[in-house]
Amino acid sequence: MANHKSAIKRIRQNEKRRLHNRTYRNRARTLVKKARAAIESGDVEEARVATKAAVRDLDKLASRGVVHKRNAARRKSRLMRQLAQLEK
Repeated sequence: MANHKSAIKRIRQNEKRRLHNRTYRNRARTLVKKARAAIESGDVEEARVATKAAVRDLDKLASRGVVHKRNAARRKSRLMRQLAQLEK
């Protein structure tokens, strides 16, 4: 356990941020799952819309620092690759 007042405050802040960021991370995971499901269903238009929503959300998370920029880029890349495969 922290002994300094500043360290105690830092622990409180970190916990608050963790809980706050968790909601955004869960939403991104859900959107990515929906996009993958749409891609697997074979409906090109629905897949495009779902992928676009997931990419937008991942960009937002990366800009806010909820997830690392490269983490977001990797997830977007995988989604876009799957979408391109479907559109062939």
